[in-house]
Amino acid sequence: MMYKKEIYSKALAEIKNRRNMARLEQNMHFQEIEKKLPEIIEINSQLAQTGKQIITIIQSGKNTRERIEELKKKNLQAQQMIKSILVQNGYPQDYLVEKFSCEKCSDTGFVNDAMCSCLKNLVISMTVADMNKSARLTLSEFENFDINFYHGKDTEETQKIRETMRKIFMRCREYAENFSRSSGSILMFGHTGLGKTHLSLAIAKEVLNKGYSVLYDSTPNFLDRIKNEHFSNKSGEDDTLSYLFEVDLLILDDLGVEYNNPFFTPTIYNIINTRINKGLPTIINTNLNHEQMLEKYDERIVSRLFAGYESLEFVGMDIRLVKRKMGV
Repeated sequence: MMYKKEIYSKALAEIKNRRNMARLEQNMHFQEIEKKLPEIIEINSQLAQTGKQIITIIQSGKNTRERIEELKKKNLQAQQMIKSILVQNGYPQDYLVEKFSCEKCSDTGFVNDAMCSCLKNLVISMTVADMNKSARLTLSEFENFDINFYHGKDTEETQKIRETMRKIFMRCREYAENFSRSSGSILMFGHTGLGKTHLSLAIAKEVLNKGYSVLYDSTPNFLDRIKNEHFSNKSGEDDTLSYLFEVDLLILDDLGVEYNNPFFTPTIYNIINTRINKGLPTIINTNLNHEQMLEKYDERIVSRLFAGYESLEFVGMDIRLVKRKMGV
């Protein structure tokens, strides 16, 4: 996966800042303990001499193994004594231990010269946020979703429509509240103006607030970006497709309105199939029903969507037209 240099540098700076903050916190703890429990600092100073003591033992060449084992035993006893003194005085036993955000790399960003997952996830998160700036990511809220705007031809039909939409609303809210990287995928389909985008962006807001990465845009915009990157002669840093494969939650809006292009269909299938195989959740919105999708796409895509996704069919009249008639 390619990364933009400025985003990669920004992520590295953030990892460095985390490490600096961990050291600062540890230094503050040492200063506090030095004033309140100086005996611990004395014991710790003795422990710091371990390296020199080992060198001295090795250089002497006398009873090396036994003396090193004895030194280890004393060090363990000293460490246990520090923990006991801390606990007896109301401190956690690890109060003087440097606490990193990532235990795998100790906030360096790398493990055995390979990029740590913490740095990779941070770069992805920053890249996704940067990509979302160019999308229509004006987040909606569940609180602004009003079932009363859903109407049918008569009172009986209106009641059925509102009950259907109430269930969809509750399902979307539940999905957002319980979201994880192992959540299922959702296919929202139905005519225009029925709230598919609104509920998708309401989910996006809740998921973002939980600390997950969310990537949203219209399907045509994503496809155009991927196509331009694929056929560009430049060896650029942009790799939209890779981010679509990795982001915690991908939201593809307006599937089906993209113009016909031989590059698009296999790309759409690749996105859908890869995320299903990775077990990553995706939300796809479309104005097409099952029959219309079969007319536009090959059966592999339609089968993957309707078999691998939870289907939510939106019903009713275009809310925008209803609001206009009501003068809202």
